[in-house]
Amino acid sequence: MKWGIIGTGNMGAVLVTAFLESRVVDEESLYITNRTIEKAYTLQKKYPKIHVVENSSTLINHVDTIFLCVKPIDMVDILREMKPLLSDKQLLVSITSVMSIEEIESLIDCQVARMVPSITNYSLSGVTLLTCGNRVEPARKEILLKKCSQFSEPVEIEENVMRITSDMVSCGPAFFAFLAERYIKDAVAQTNISTNDATVLLEKMFIGFGKLLEDKHFTLDELIEKVCVTGGVTGVGIASLEKNLNGLFEDLITQTHHKFHEDKQMIAKRLEE
Repeated sequence: MKWGIIGTGNMGAVLVTAFLESRVVDEESLYITNRTIEKAYTLQKKYPKIHVVENSSTLINHVDTIFLCVKPIDMVDILREMKPLLSDKQLLVSITSVMSIEEIESLIDCQVARMVPSITNYSLSGVTLLTCGNRVEPARKEILLKKCSQFSEPVEIEENVMRITSDMVSCGPAFFAFLAERYIKDAVAQTNISTNDATVLLEKMFIGFGKLLEDKHFTLDELIEKVCVTGGVTGVGIASLEKNLNGLFEDLITQTHHKFHEDKQMIAKRLEE
């Protein structure tokens, strides 16, 4: 088994780390390329035995599974260039949520799947969202699911929930990191705590919080109930959150879906060209 990654930007680099640290593939069995090839060579400094190739066509000739990690705006042109190079025995896995399996299959003739990763996969945790096209052989799908389970929890999803699940799994870490940063900044501004101390304490809290959920000690509702003593400080804080965060996530979902539909329209226009 030989895997290839086209595009070693942020998420492509996460996949390189996840694949190799979880031993999904050996370094010698991983091929990577990038438009700015220096980024690929930077990863090779960390993993010396991976193969850096200068272009996608060379990569395709060496691997049986290709992970396409490029920007949505570049997808259509790249897929059209790839079509004559791909065989029906190869599996192409797109990591973009914007293009559906059907749209990708309309441009190429090989087996097609979609895997939306998360930066949490970097630490061999979190979720990967998976959708497999009808062309994917059952044995190939089983292998993909098994391999993804070595660095994440793979969850198969339908097209109609692609955006919201991507918000939670892929965008979620950035959303909650942003909220944590705002909490730290305001804590520093209003009290005597230092930025460093506030950051360390909040990071440790997140780690412990995640562990409580992972070990299934409490549900989210139970956590709130356990910490929130009647008439206590936590209750006052929860009341403040209810008052000031009202509509926050509703608007977030509206905005991400709006952007998603804009990108979908852009892809549709490119497909018509």
